[in-house]
Amino acid sequence: MAKTTTKQADARSRASRRADLLAAAQRAMSVHGTQVRLNQVAEQAGLTSGAVLYHFPDLQDLLIEANRAGMERFYDERLRAIEGVADPAERLVLTILSGLPTGKDDEEVRLLCALGGEAARNTVYAVLLTSLFDRQVTMYQQLLDAGVAADMFHLASSSLDIARNLVALEDAYGYRIMAGHPVLDPRASAALILDYARMATGHPLSFPATPVKAR
Repeated sequence: MAKTTTKQADARSRASRRADLLAAAQRAMSVHGTQVRLNQVAEQAGLTSGAVLYHFPDLQDLLIEANRAGMERFYDERLRAIEGVADPAERLVLTILSGLPTGKDDEEVRLLCALGGEAARNTVYAVLLTSLFDRQVTMYQQLLDAGVAADMFHLASSSLDIARNLVALEDAYGYRIMAGHPVLDPRASAALILDYARMATGHPLSFPATPVKAR
């Protein structure tokens, strides 16, 4: 029994350390970009370079895993946020609101912007970003199709085309927010995306009564 408990504790410790390293890698990349060095990740983690390599012998593997973990916010976490919401219109609105940066200091979005700049030169980053885009499109398409099935949405074009436009608008306004545009803050950008969604769905989509909590 003691051996089992020790093994479980060790497994939890390793998992916790790996999670800390992923977070440290994200912070390091947000500061130094995708060309971040091992010692810069180690500094963020408060460890030696050797300790980082003990858990991730290949720095590139660590960076890829950190990027993948950061992307969960824009797919997995969004799906979890609407799990208990039955109304198709409310689900769509909440998904739109959660797809934008919280502000110009949003580190996870800063990281995605850095990846976008490197995608043309790094096949792995290009694949990760393309995969994220496609998963988000599928997410929106399923929301739109559910609204049609409930006779709430009357789409102006195919659900696939509308879904692609919604993700593209998130990306475009996200860049403007990160650049510190004086007018296009998160709420104003969300309102513009909702304007398009209203025209595309034929539904008077509205902001929720209570603001969506920032992460």
